[in-house]
Amino acid sequence: MRRKKRIITVAIDSPAAAGAGTQAKYIAKEYNLLYLDTGKIYRYIAKIKLKEKKNFSYKSIKKKINNIKLKSLSSKSLLTDEVANSASILAKNNKIRKMVKKFQLNCAYKPSKYYSGSVLDGRDITSVIMKDAMFKFYITANIKVRAKRRFDEFKKLKKKISYNEVLKSLRNRDNLDKNRKYSPLKKTKDSILINTSKLSKKACFKKIKSIMDKKLIHGNI
Repeated sequence: MRRKKRIITVAIDSPAAAGAGTQAKYIAKEYNLLYLDTGKIYRYIAKIKLKEKKNFSYKSIKKKINNIKLKSLSSKSLLTDEVANSASILAKNNKIRKMVKKFQLNCAYKPSKYYSGSVLDGRDITSVIMKDAMFKFYITANIKVRAKRRFDEFKKLKKKISYNEVLKSLRNRDNLDKNRKYSPLKKTKDSILINTSKLSKKACFKKIKSIMDKKLIHGNI
């Protein structure tokens, strides 16, 4: 792939509800980067599969992925537990992963001229999609903290679900993400660990910004 030269590339991996998405958005805004929540692509496919079970095929999915728009990934309908669990299962499918990879690489290394680079978050960004990213982070948090955060998100959406149900769902997703055959979630040796369990959103971003600015200012890129 022919890549844009001298762009900022940020790769982030994390388990669900660790706060990676929020931090990625902060990073994108601060450094004028294209932001892609790669997990939303699998949720997008999962939603299609749940809705069009009889017509679901690799051919139809490939066509939809090739024509996907970033705005399509911001729908609140992608945030349901049903879609999330289906997405984790689909993410184990290597054929679908290969289809998604091309779209991810284009976002990562060929963002429009408007952007100074890109920031992607997901489960295999540091280990597979952006191995040579300028910055690589692994963002995590205690599973009970993550469950509480996701539970609070659902409450705001007025979704009737218990904390224990959310905790059980996250444990299941962690198991699927970390133990799948293809591109499992893991921390790479060159990724910087950020534990958000006891950090506010702003404190976490301050820590990340300090790391990035130090490298960017000194030109070590």
